[in-house]
Amino acid sequence: MSGILPEWPRSFGLPVGPARYRQHPDHFQVEEQLGFEPEGDGEHWWLFIEKANLGTLEMARRLGQLLDVELKDIGYSGLKDRMALTRQWFSIWLPGRPLPTDPATLVESAGGRLLNAGRHRRKLKRGAHRANRFYLRLEGECVMTDAFDARWEQLLDDGVPNYFGPQRFGVGGENLRRARQVMDRGWRRRDDRQGMLLSSARSFLFNEVLAERIDLGCWNQALEGDVFMLEGSHSHFASDGLDERLRQRVATLDIHPTGPLYGTGRSGTSQTAETLERDVLHRHESLAGGIERARAEAGRRALRVRVEAGRLLRDETGTWLGMTLPRGAFATAVLRELIDHPTL
Repeated sequence: MSGILPEWPRSFGLPVGPARYRQHPDHFQVEEQLGFEPEGDGEHWWLFIEKANLGTLEMARRLGQLLDVELKDIGYSGLKDRMALTRQWFSIWLPGRPLPTDPATLVESAGGRLLNAGRHRRKLKRGAHRANRFYLRLEGECVMTDAFDARWEQLLDDGVPNYFGPQRFGVGGENLRRARQVMDRGWRRRDDRQGMLLSSARSFLFNEVLAERIDLGCWNQALEGDVFMLEGSHSHFASDGLDERLRQRVATLDIHPTGPLYGTGRSGTSQTAETLERDVLHRHESLAGGIERARAEAGRRALRVRVEAGRLLRDETGTWLGMTLPRGAFATAVLRELIDHPTL
């Protein structure tokens, strides 16, 4: 990890050993799972597109240029990795007119492959998808060992620290470096059109709180005053007090302690949890103050993520991992618990 970013602690100690991943786009595959289908009519064309070595924003720009549609009228649910094989939905607002060409030909001209298409009455909004399905190929001696299998099973049983992955902070942590500069002089929308710098700053503070709780051994345990998030949902609640039933729900991954997505408004925490978060944020007063002045709305994020539908398959030279993670969770956060790699 870049020197700009700290070496945040792992939950289960050192990874099993060094390994390789992202050797080829096919070795890091992401498939968006909406949880619903386009309705079949409406002014928005929804296209499910497979693409390799092509970022979400670049695909949106290409579609807009081919159709003479402004970028603001093209929707997508999440930003997917560029160095990967990805399958995700886009929407294009075409009021009162059909697509000027066959959808498959259009997508091919933009550098992708069409998997599905349909009309819908609304634009695809950010965060609309339910989950992402990952297929990851790892190579190296350690991924062929019993120790690797045991660690993988441990992650499936106990969950994984829900760190924001290194891609959130840009190559070499560049997004975070720029975020610090922008926050020091005062965040302005024109300096951060997509909001990535603001997001990097808030993600960094969340990771710092999560790291503190890992160091204290309570990232996957309930603290007095915690706010909890329901598994499989972004609904959260504050507890009036801890009892055995609440602790058991945390232990069985039914609910998860949360950390702050820092901003204006109440965090919902109290007592021990509030003190811990306040102490961490105090170490980064400049960054936190810049986020407040940008008037980002406070939110919560689960400190732990449950890995669903985990699969491990081997061939003669490597190991494939399959897993489903809720939207917003990073596969790289799972990988850094398993393997040692410079980008993790």
